[in-house]
Amino acid sequence: MNSLLVLNINPELEEDLVDYLLSLDGIGGFTSYGVLGHGAGTELSLAEQVSGRRKRLQIELMLSQDQATRVVAGLAGNVGRDIVWWEQTVTRSGRIQ
Repeated sequence: MNSLLVLNINPELEEDLVDYLLSLDGIGGFTSYGVLGHGAGTELSLAEQVSGRRKRLQIELMLSQDQATRVVAGLAGNVGRDIVWWEQTVTRSGRIQ
């Protein structure tokens, strides 16, 4: 069964995360894009408190559940902290060429 692993990170971690993911065998690619985080959970700067949001980077990877477990297990040691992640089951996927 495949999973969609979503990593939501502090943008300062982008280069380390990309390097980590590219170093792993079996990672066929991933998508990244800028997002805005809203809500509690971390300390916000004064500007973030005023605007009510925080800049984040989101990375999405489709991989096996075992690979997702290995990626998550290596995040703290290879990338850092301030990473939120979740995994969703993918029942179908494909590529139209």
